[in-house]
Order: sequence, then structure tokens, then C-alpha cells
Amino acid sequence: MTAENVIKQCVEVLERIMSDDTVPRNIRRSADSVKATLLNVQESEAIRAASAISILDEISNDPNIPLHTRTLIWNVASQLETVPVG
Repeated sequence: MTAENVIKQCVEVLERIMSDDTVPRNIRRSADSVKATLLNVQESEAIRAASAISILDEISNDPNIPLHTRTLIWNVASQLETVPVG
């Protein structure tokens, strides 16, 4: 799978998280921030993925995050780790 496809899939999952009313507002805001990072075409795909993983790691440590959302976030981070660095 190409890096662009991985990013596209991750954006779709983030949009699902953002539209889920059971997810706390600060987590939805962070998911929106990750989405913006991933869609920033000024940066290389590897840089976008690394920046997004960093934010996702912070989100996943939030004690208020619902379990199903934490699992989605871990899945997104795992997907982004497959983006080649160079």
C-alpha cells in the first residue's frame, strides 16, 4: 500500500473519531489536529506521519479516552508507522 493510501485511510478513521459524540471534545480536537498534520502537503509523507504519531501517542495516554477510541488511535499510529522514511 502506498504512503498516500495509508494517510488517506488514517484520515478516514480520524474523521470517524471526530464525529463520535461519545469521545471527549479535547480528544476530537486533537484528532482534528492530527488530520490537519496528515493533510499538510508542504511536508513529506514521512514527516507528516512522524508528527501525527507523536500527537496520537499523547492522545492515547489521556485517561478520559474511551477504550474503543484508544484502540482506533493505536491502529492509526500503527498504520502510520508503515510509511517509509525515505
